[in-house]
Amino acid sequence: MTADVQDSGKTAIITGASRGIGYGIAEALVARGDRVCITGRTEETLKEAVEKLGADRVIGVAGKAHDPAHQAEAVERTMEAFGRVDYLVNNAGTNPVFGPIADLDLNVARKVFETNVVSALAFAQLTWKAWQRENGGAIVNIASVAGVSASPFIGAYGISKAAMVNLTLQLAHEFAPSVRVNAIAPAVVKTKFAQALYEGREEEAAAAYPLKRLGTPEDIGGAAEFLLSDRAGWITGQTLVVEGGIFLNAGVG
Repeated sequence: MTADVQDSGKTAIITGASRGIGYGIAEALVARGDRVCITGRTEETLKEAVEKLGADRVIGVAGKAHDPAHQAEAVERTMEAFGRVDYLVNNAGTNPVFGPIADLDLNVARKVFETNVVSALAFAQLTWKAWQRENGGAIVNIASVAGVSASPFIGAYGISKAAMVNLTLQLAHEFAPSVRVNAIAPAVVKTKFAQALYEGREEEAAAAYPLKRLGTPEDIGGAAEFLLSDRAGWITGQTLVVEGGIFLNAGVG
C-alpha cells in the first residue's frame, strides 16, 4: 500500500482471498484506499497475504468458508477492527471432483454446494444484518462461465456456479435499494485453483481465446473494483462475464 493512497473510509470482506482471484480483488480495493478483511483456510498463507497487502489496512481470519462459526467470526472481527462492512465479495469455492455427473458422489455434490453457494448466502445474511441493511453497500459473487454454459466433467461446480448467478438475482431484488448485488463469471484465470486446466499447455489453452491469453487475478480485480464503486451505482442483479472472448467462438465450426 503506497503512502499517498487516501483512506476511502470503506471496508470489504473478501472470502478465499489468500491468493488467486480473491487476492487480486483485495489488491485492487486496498490500492484505492479500502480496508479489507480476507479469509482463507490456511493461517500461514493468510498471514503472508496480509503482510503483502499491508497489515495497517488488512486483517485475516482463517477458517473454512462453510463453517458457521468462521463466518460469524469474520464479520465480527471486521466490525471490531474497522467498524463497518460496506462490501462483500463471495469468492471462496471448491471443485474437488472431475468426471461425469452420472457417477457423481452425492456427498461430494453437497460439499460443493455448501462451500460455493450456502456459504455465500450465509455471508450475505451476516453482512446485511451487521451493517448493510441500515447503511447500504454492495456485494459481488464470483461465479464462473461454467455456470452460464455446459461444463463437461466439472458439472457439480458448474451447477453450483449457476446457483450463484441466481442467488445474485435473489439478493439483488431483496436487498434493493440500499445494497447492490452483482456477479462476475470468469473463464480460465491463471491461479492455483485452475492450474489443472492449463498447466504444461498454457499456450495451447490461450490459443482458444480471441484475446490469445488466459485471465489473470488482476483482470477480475479490476472488474470487481468497478462493481464495488459508485461508478456502478445503477447496476444490480447482473452477471459480468469476463472470458477473453471465448464465447465468440460458440458459433464457429
